[in-house]
Amino acid sequence: MEKVEQALLSEGAGSQTSSPTELNEISSGLLNRHDFFWDKLDEPHLRRKYAILKAHPEIKELFGPDPNTKYKLFAFVGIQLFTCYMVTNYVHSWWLYLLIAYVIGGTFNHSCSISIHEATHNLIFEKQMYNSLIAIFVNLPLTLPAAMSFKRYHHEHHLYQGVDVIDTDIATNFEADRLRGPIGKAFFVTFMSLFYALRPLFTYPKKPTAWELFNTAVQFSFDALIFYLGGFKALGYLLLSTFLGLGLHPTAGHFIQEHFVFEEGQETYSYYGPLNYVMLNVGYHNEHHDFPRIPGSRLPLVKKIAPEYYDNLKYYTSWTKVIIDYIFTDGMTMYNRTKRTKEMHDAARRQNIMKGRKEHDCAGSNDGSESLKKE
Repeated sequence: MEKVEQALLSEGAGSQTSSPTELNEISSGLLNRHDFFWDKLDEPHLRRKYAILKAHPEIKELFGPDPNTKYKLFAFVGIQLFTCYMVTNYVHSWWLYLLIAYVIGGTFNHSCSISIHEATHNLIFEKQMYNSLIAIFVNLPLTLPAAMSFKRYHHEHHLYQGVDVIDTDIATNFEADRLRGPIGKAFFVTFMSLFYALRPLFTYPKKPTAWELFNTAVQFSFDALIFYLGGFKALGYLLLSTFLGLGLHPTAGHFIQEHFVFEEGQETYSYYGPLNYVMLNVGYHNEHHDFPRIPGSRLPLVKKIAPEYYDNLKYYTSWTKVIIDYIFTDGMTMYNRTKRTKEMHDAARRQNIMKGRKEHDCAGSNDGSESLKKE
């Protein structure tokens, strides 16, 4: 990390070309759409990665897992299970039960889901198997098996961001056409976890793997243990925490913040706010898509080293405001996403490969940076 430290200490570490601008207003030209924004290029982050690495090769020192992250994961699970025990045995008011499930349970169960994301990129341990096992472990408070299925789809979200059908992060026309007004959008946000979980089963189904079956067996065994020890009250607390935390909850604002188009020409957005502390810096989303092999703990360093590549992009400081703006901005819909056909994406990608730019490696040590010499 010596070169990184030198870059941060030097006055010329990333010449700033413009002042960073928080996104506060949405252009009227982006509203009332009945189709997605269609792009003719491949997803933008591979091109950005190589441009940034050419200007700041020291960023390569940030690649690789951060083993200290595992302690945060143990803390997230420990806090949630301890809270579950206390609520089950000492909370007798249902309004207090719901409040704790929303404030504490919702926050830490969402932290657990983001921890699965970190493990999906193999950013906690060197060995993939250990990352898979800790992902299954941190999945436990969520009550529903998600870790291994998420991994299969999420890598394609990076490699094929915005590609029709393959990127299941994007809503279908059926959803976008029917959930347009404030009530429909509030319904979507409230049940966001179900939309994201079920959508791939209809649009891009895959045969379950052995890891997914193992994940399911471990999860339901844990659920049975929680039910045996604490009954419906204990299991209900964990399930309610998942539903609330991944729905109409401040931490869930990142689902909208990441790729909904609020500024014409910008496909990905970052959030620089205090909730990043319990969300493993998932808000640094441009930084993450540019460098999926850099752990969340080091993503702020990317912005500090190369501010000229990030300060010209719009960003957010409030996930709550993101949710409110989405629901109550008349004409803002699920069509505010950028899409591309696989044919267009692949054609543009081939041009990048011909220039010596290797594909993103979302979960391995080969990030393609060695091919910079071919630029």
